[in-house]
Amino acid sequence: MPRTILFHSLRHLTPQSSPTAWVLVEGERLLAMGEGESWREQLTADQLASAQVREAGNWLLAPGFTDIHCHGGGGAAFEDAPDVAPALRVHGQAGTSALVASLVSNPLEQMQASMAQLLPLMDHKVPGQARLVGFHAEGPFISPAHKGAHSPEALRTPTPDALEQLWEASEGRLLQITLAPETDPALATLQRCVELGIKVAVGHTDATYYQAKAAFDEGASLLTHTFNAMPPLHHRQPGPVAAAADSPHVTLEVICDGVHVHGPMVRAAFALAPGRVALVTDAMAAAGCADGPYRLGSLAVEVQDSIARIRGTETIAGSTLTLARAVEQAVAFGVPLTEAAQAATSVPAAALGLAEPADSYTLLGANGSLQGVLRG
Repeated sequence: MPRTILFHSLRHLTPQSSPTAWVLVEGERLLAMGEGESWREQLTADQLASAQVREAGNWLLAPGFTDIHCHGGGGAAFEDAPDVAPALRVHGQAGTSALVASLVSNPLEQMQASMAQLLPLMDHKVPGQARLVGFHAEGPFISPAHKGAHSPEALRTPTPDALEQLWEASEGRLLQITLAPETDPALATLQRCVELGIKVAVGHTDATYYQAKAAFDEGASLLTHTFNAMPPLHHRQPGPVAAAADSPHVTLEVICDGVHVHGPMVRAAFALAPGRVALVTDAMAAAGCADGPYRLGSLAVEVQDSIARIRGTETIAGSTLTLARAVEQAVAFGVPLTEAAQAATSVPAAALGLAEPADSYTLLGANGSLQGVLRG
């Protein structure tokens, strides 16, 4: 049996009356928790006698992670629903509590079918697994010029009618859609998203600064995997990244795996938009698995050295990341631990209007490494 351990003097990511916290755990099971030194009074003599007591002043207690952009893991992809338990398990064991199922560009009827198969799994709590909380349609309303790992045959011009077909299929669980604003005539589809309460992310786009800024001014509120699949940040042609930084309500997604974005640019994103960076995995089926052949939507993908690329090309095809690894990598790049942890918890949750998980926590070491996943 796992031994009972009391961790005290933890730094608390969301302190209440005290900046420190304590937890009493048995394996991954959270037995009790509190603020400051209250464990001395709240725990019984028998509990203290049977527990291993550890001072953990350089560790951080944080809520379970929220991943708002994830395509799969454990060999399973959300397009291949309903057998997605391996994906939920891989990410759940790495500290993710709430997960949004991202779907790549496919024909509308195929995306609708994927949603229909996943809907019965929404909000199910299974021990050791992340909980599905909604959908993210990463397409098909994106630019062919920056399609990345999306099938060009599946892309289409956005229309309110096509959007509503996806909305109806999701039964109101379509939380976010990625859209290239320069392809949206008069931004009519974006405006319909706002009316329906769907969060719009500018992404896979060839938009100028002014086109992206117009979209943000109309209600778009996220930037899909910042720096990737869009014009670069340039001092004469600032592009979508500068437009997002200039829009205080916009959250910037960052894939922090050391492949998609270089370390100094990760730090730059945090500096450009303090409190508005959301770490995401953009993980595909190979997350938590060995190198080899996989699929992302209709595309063949080869994973080598944990880097996923469209077979026969250098085009990156999602990641093999977990949010635990993303937090650790962000800290290694120089992002303060509390900022990195917020970027995997409160920031993404707020971006989609989600409540932070109240029944799961992570223990993070001083270097951002995951030391434990706790569930009540």
